[in-house]
Amino acid sequence: MASEAVKKILEAEALSDKKNAEARRQRDEIINSASGKSQLAVQKRLSDAHSELSKLKSDYDKKLEEYSKSAEAECQKKIDSIRQQAEKNMNRAVDEIIERYF
Repeated sequence: MASEAVKKILEAEALSDKKNAEARRQRDEIINSASGKSQLAVQKRLSDAHSELSKLKSDYDKKLEEYSKSAEAECQKKIDSIRQQAEKNMNRAVDEIIERYF
């Protein structure tokens, strides 16, 4: 009778060890799967962020080019205006010198 009880206890311990080992294996599989999925998700997010960054950079580069062209055109207009004013002033100065001395 006692040996029968010991036998049942040993069988129960063996079954318990087997179930614990199976539970650990399943736990490890779940963790590995989740880790792999999370790495893929992170890589996808990084890829999406990189694509968005490239798009934004391209958009800002276009805006910068437009702004630069606009600023350059505005500066050229101001330069032309200053040049015309300087020519008028020089013509007046030359006329004034000629009138005073000749």
